[in-house]
Amino acid sequence: MPSDLVAALDIGGTKIAGALVGGDGTLVVRARRPTPAREDAGTVMGAVAEVLAELTGSPRWARVTAVGIGSAGPVDASAGTVSPVNIPGWRGFPLVERVAGLVGGMPVRLVGDGVAMTAAEHWLGAARGYGNALCMVVSTGVGGGLVLDGRPHPGPTGNAGHIGHVSVELDGDPCPCGSRGCVETIASGPNIARRALADGWRPGPDGDTSAAAVAAAARAGNGAALASFERAAQALAAGIAATAALVEIDIAVVGGGVAGAGDVLFVPLRRALARYATLSFVRRIEVAPALMGADAGLVGAAAAALGAGPDGGPAARG
Repeated sequence: MPSDLVAALDIGGTKIAGALVGGDGTLVVRARRPTPAREDAGTVMGAVAEVLAELTGSPRWARVTAVGIGSAGPVDASAGTVSPVNIPGWRGFPLVERVAGLVGGMPVRLVGDGVAMTAAEHWLGAARGYGNALCMVVSTGVGGGLVLDGRPHPGPTGNAGHIGHVSVELDGDPCPCGSRGCVETIASGPNIARRALADGWRPGPDGDTSAAAVAAAARAGNGAALASFERAAQALAAGIAATAALVEIDIAVVGGGVAGAGDVLFVPLRRALARYATLSFVRRIEVAPALMGADAGLVGAAAAALGAGPDGGPAARG
């Protein structure tokens, strides 16, 4: 890793975060704005510009050599555009070009948020030292990325490893992506809560219907809550096993808010994986919680900019 700083952006439906990041992954300057996700394209880009303005205003900006962006997707790294499902105003939005124009034309590298998380976990987290891995974000949606032969593998458009849209239930519920029975329709936080409510779980006096509240109920022994996490774990296990059969991964790293449920998720996940991963070359898959937490997107975007992460996507210059 070079010692120069890079700038990193982590763009999602809730927040736009930015940082200056050192060659060892240390975040030395931070900036953040809420995402105006329901506003028009220019307003969303304005929030990105505000974050960048904070970073460029730092005395340390003079040491920055490149910019990495991890964005909610789909992204098209080959074109430098993004179309996040949760930011309707951005459809085919030329994010790389716009950011390059704000940073004096220095190189800009775009990756999807799942790929960014994967790069971070492979660089400094739970997948460090593994040659082949699947890293997953299980939260409001389900995303992911792959490490193959020792390097993150984003694919031509930057979306490879998107396990959330692997179909594991042929006649399952419709998915916003247009398919049916995707992992995301079963294992995402909102769907865990939806299924628990449908099966009779009721929130406490605070009215909290989040997956975290369902996890707390599961720990207390609530049957509907336990069943919903069991079902989510089964869907994740089926997706992991299918991925392992295709590309022979060594480890599956699971992060995101739903992973915060701990053993409520990981115990049934490992149990279900033993049922699905039956071929001789996939039986030894390890399952581990992610280690990089909320900084994974920024660290992964920095890894891409430093050249340690995904090797796809344009290095745009203004």
